[in-house]
Amino acid sequence: MINDDSFVRINKDMTHSDLEGETVILDLKSGVYYGLNETGTSIWNLIQRPQSVQEIISAILLKYNIEPQLCEQEVKNLLQELANNGLIVIQNEATV
Repeated sequence: MINDDSFVRINKDMTHSDLEGETVILDLKSGVYYGLNETGTSIWNLIQRPQSVQEIISAILLKYNIEPQLCEQEVKNLLQELANNGLIVIQNEATV
C-alpha cells in the first residue's frame, strides 16, 4: 500500500532511455518494454534515487499546474501501476 511516507526506488532489473521527453523502460528479466509520458518521465527521473511519495508529489506540484488533491491521486496511481508491473519497489520508511 502506498502512503505519503512510503519510499520509492527503481527496480534494479530495469534500464531506461529518454526519447524526446518521454521514457522507455526495459525490464531486463522479462524483455518487456514500458513507456512513460512527460509527467511519468518527470516522476521516473525523480526516483533515480529513493524518494518518499510526499517528495515526489511536492516536486510534481512545483513543476506542473495541477490541483494538489488530483496530483496526489495521480502520482499514487502511477506509482502503484509501476509497482504492479515490477518497475519500482515501494518500501515503508522503516526499511529504507
